[in-house]
Amino acid sequence: MKSDIHPDYHIVKVVMTDGTEYTTRTTWGKEGDVLQLDIDPTSHPAWTGGSQQLLDRAGRVSKFQKKFAGFLKA
Repeated sequence: MKSDIHPDYHIVKVVMTDGTEYTTRTTWGKEGDVLQLDIDPTSHPAWTGGSQQLLDRAGRVSKFQKKFAGFLKA
């Protein structure tokens, strides 16, 4: 292997939005830095499912549901 081409892995502390902390190895920052998360799996709708509602504009959702109604039925 070539020398001096690999990133420097070190330990940092990660603080989630709810205050929980853990340590991990990373190439981010310097040894001992604290990574404060603004978004994490406990708070972001992509992981939690969110409460977003589908808006049916001009019947598009209804048209889609009607078109693919029997697609996955066995």
